[in-house]
Amino acid sequence: MLLELNVSDFAIIDNIRIEFRSGLNILSGETGAGKSILLKSLSLLMGGKSSSEDVRSGAQAATVEGFFDLSERPDVLAILKQLDISDNDETLIVRRVISKQGKSRVYLNGTLSTLHDLKTLVSPLVEVAGRNTPLIEMTGQHDSKHLLDRSYHLDIVDQFAGTMDLRKAYTKEFHQAEELRQQIEELKEKQKLAAQRLDFLEFQREEIKALGLEPGDDTELEQKVARLKNSKRLSEFAAETEYHLYSGDDSILSRVHHILQSSAQLKSLDSAIGTALEPLSQAKALIEEAAFELRDYSRQLDSSPEQLSELETKLDQYRKAQKKFGADLEEIFQTLESIEAEINEYESADETTVKLEKQLKEIQVRLKDTAEELHENRVKASKQLTVKVTHELEDLNMKGLEFSIRVDRSKEAGPTGVSFLEFLVRPSKKDEYRPLNKIASGGELSRLLLSLKRISQVTDLPRTYLFDEVDTGVSGVTAEKVGKKLRQTSEGQQVVCITHLPQVAAFGNQHYLISKNQVKGRVQMTVTSLDDNSRVREMARLISGERITETSLNHAKALLQNA
Repeated sequence: MLLELNVSDFAIIDNIRIEFRSGLNILSGETGAGKSILLKSLSLLMGGKSSSEDVRSGAQAATVEGFFDLSERPDVLAILKQLDISDNDETLIVRRVISKQGKSRVYLNGTLSTLHDLKTLVSPLVEVAGRNTPLIEMTGQHDSKHLLDRSYHLDIVDQFAGTMDLRKAYTKEFHQAEELRQQIEELKEKQKLAAQRLDFLEFQREEIKALGLEPGDDTELEQKVARLKNSKRLSEFAAETEYHLYSGDDSILSRVHHILQSSAQLKSLDSAIGTALEPLSQAKALIEEAAFELRDYSRQLDSSPEQLSELETKLDQYRKAQKKFGADLEEIFQTLESIEAEINEYESADETTVKLEKQLKEIQVRLKDTAEELHENRVKASKQLTVKVTHELEDLNMKGLEFSIRVDRSKEAGPTGVSFLEFLVRPSKKDEYRPLNKIASGGELSRLLLSLKRISQVTDLPRTYLFDEVDTGVSGVTAEKVGKKLRQTSEGQQVVCITHLPQVAAFGNQHYLISKNQVKGRVQMTVTSLDDNSRVREMARLISGERITETSLNHAKALLQNA
């Protein structure tokens, strides 16, 4: 429920504060007093578009702030939790700030947010009733246009029939079927090109496998080729080194051996010599080991031109593969995995297609059954809704105007089923039923909408209805009927209604006067909560205009007393 509205520097509004209450809140005022501006400010709380032109002349920014009680809206509290926004003791403060440059900022309980989050909380996609019950729902000329849309008609019937959840499940599965159908078509298209593509992929696979390489072989292959190319140099180095270390007449090993023999004779004179030369004994063993290793290395060196040619060919093939399949062996193997996966996809395409077609048939069977169930429920609900709406219209003194719902079966199923549904009216029994946009006037649409709102009000979640001149085109007894319906609609809800009819205004639980005055040369709008006496005078003004008479005052008192 909207508890409070604060608006500053918005259009002709300097600063206003309105405390709304539960029940029916009436707003009235002279033509041009600013009712539309007040509605525009309320629409901003619903996520409406803003403009730099909304900022009052001379101000830097306009601010619109709404304070909501969420104690009976657990669904909105849950969304706040999902958005990680504090609920401020089950309340919500929506604040819109529009700068002179046209930029708009949204705050939800002090947290900077987005327009999408605001719409999700306050005014999700408006249905006549349903699970996504908005905090504020504007009902007027804009909503009457919705009433001309056949998709809106279907929403109303499904909500009234209680089949919206079933329809949502059907729609979800319908889209799944569409996705499956698309997958099958794509697979079949691939199969047409499969033979040529498979030949190419298999050729690439064999080309990579023909390399005969394992992970890490690329480095080893390069080393083998380099060793074979330089085998003569390596062999000469090994032989020369072995000669100087071991087998030569004046080798390092023979000199070390001579030194150790000589030291053995001198140890008796000073043992320190033996200690000092101990590392040399170890060096002798290491030199012998190195010499033997070099002999073995030299024997293993292969200078076969045939092997070199074979390895160079293999290395050349690897270099070519690098240009085609990847910068290194790891990337080449990744390419091979992708190729094999695609080959497998092509080879298993027939099997996958059969599997998907089976799934599609199963879903189509379920869709057919669900669509039939939806259609039957809609036919039944449409008959019941027709009777109820007709009764409501009669109660609104729209005798003679008959309401009907045409429900046909479409040739092909769509996202909402097989039902083609449309609201029809006819002025009298002598006339044919025709679509609303062909025959219904603005006033008739407004009253029809009010009737539908009352009948389809199946949700337990309270909300704020904004009725913008829903009484357009009515007067007298009919206006009184509209007032009663608005009062009944406000039971358990909150209704804010802008009206110019005293018969409607009389049913309000509270009444606010919108007025426009010149203050220091500037136009300024004010909203005043009326007490009993000032309310009687405003009712009298609605009855007789600016010239309030004793008769109009008495008439106003009578209207209020009767209401």
